Amino acid sequence: MYPSSVQRILGIIVTLFSLTMVPPVIVGLIYGDQELASFALSFAALLLSGLLLWLPVRNVQRDLRLRDGFLVVALFWILLSVAGALPLLLGMTPRLGFTDAVFESVAGITTTSATVLTGLDALPKSLLWYRQQLQWLGGAGVIILAVALLPVLGIGGMQLYKAETPGPVKDDKLTPRLMQTARSLSGIYLLLTVACIFCFAFAGMDTFDAITHAFATVSTGGFSPYDAGLGHFHSAAIELVATVFMFLGATNFALHFIAWRNKDVGAYLSDPQFKGYLALLVLLIALVGCYLLATGVYVTSGEAFRYGSLAVASMLTTTGFAGTGFASWPGMLPVLLMLITFVGGCSGSTAGGMKIIRWQLVLKQAQRELTRLVHPSAELHVKVADKPVPGRVLAAVTGFFAIYLVLFGLMMLLVMAAGLDQISAWSAIAACINNAGQGLGSVASTFQHVPDAAKWVCITAMLVGRLEVFTLVVLFMPAFWRH
Repeated sequence: MYPSSVQRILGIIVTLFSLTMVPPVIVGLIYGDQELASFALSFAALLLSGLLLWLPVRNVQRDLRLRDGFLVVALFWILLSVAGALPLLLGMTPRLGFTDAVFESVAGITTTSATVLTGLDALPKSLLWYRQQLQWLGGAGVIILAVALLPVLGIGGMQLYKAETPGPVKDDKLTPRLMQTARSLSGIYLLLTVACIFCFAFAGMDTFDAITHAFATVSTGGFSPYDAGLGHFHSAAIELVATVFMFLGATNFALHFIAWRNKDVGAYLSDPQFKGYLALLVLLIALVGCYLLATGVYVTSGEAFRYGSLAVASMLTTTGFAGTGFASWPGMLPVLLMLITFVGGCSGSTAGGMKIIRWQLVLKQAQRELTRLVHPSAELHVKVADKPVPGRVLAAVTGFFAIYLVLFGLMMLLVMAAGLDQISAWSAIAACINNAGQGLGSVASTFQHVPDAAKWVCITAMLVGRLEVFTLVVLFMPAFWRH
């Protein structure tokens, strides 16, 4: 392991992150709010910290080893989460303690819509912009992590990622170089954001609302400058735009790139993960819409399917926009909508959850084992798009499920021990580890009244979910630190 190489990269990251304090200052000047000092101080502190990390090792040019890569990726998210809390901690409105500031920052960076803030409508515009900006930057980081960086570390370059998603991604290398891949995917992310901004503006939002809600929608982050979320606008057109772009944000970005490069939308329908994702979304919308209509929550089918579609898209993509009101819906719907966050969107997207492709592989593996009970001598293979999936990939998926569920259970027990009731504890950890943000019970709208000890468990859950479990858990293995 090369600590100096790790230090050099982290110094560059913190230095660059300091520049993210500039846009909120500009927004504050435009709207004349009083929070400019907190962002200016944060800029200076982060810039100085980054330079102090980088300068002593600026000439180090060693290539990173595998363990260095794991450490850089994990520290990247942890360090930026703490750094992102600085302006929230220094700000005068609202006054946040250290735990709440870190919680809000981690929720932003990990694109989780959990929040400790209330009265958003009256907060300074610079702070509201900053929260939305955190989610957008976090979404960009997720795309590069999932499609470009994790494969190089051996858990995801193009090797594991291609193996998990046969079809167009497996057969077409995106670009010959890692940096080109990162630039290409970031370009797609930016184009989707710009398109979303224009669509929101066309649907009736002003410029500030269009930009900030586009940040949260394409990143599947779910923050809003309003307590009521999308419900603030009472607009079917705005909800439709949000539903479409949440869906696109939770779609494999490599698939977006291939469809754009080849100018062929058929690339989507030839991908088994996308087909499963689309089919599940349609099925859930039909189920939820019919249930809302049958139980009399809404009197017309138009209303039932309008609000049902928004809630399903928000939770399946793990965006978790406020204002859907699903926590107060009758019968099975609140639990169903929480459960689908465990599925999540496509791998290689901004969505959280376990991802569609992993569920497809687990179900196919279960089907194979059931068939073996009837035909014990048969040679059976798990296939996706008529291509066998390597045993190493199946083992990795099985291990992922096992660790994910064990950690979920342990963290839920810890949150219950800190004082939350069963429903609130279950939904709080589900919302955080799946990066969905919206829960039930006492965490249906805010985590403000959750005890600090439970908040730190939720912070850990958000990071574990965002880093796809393995990247963070491997750091706690003694073998990782042995020479």
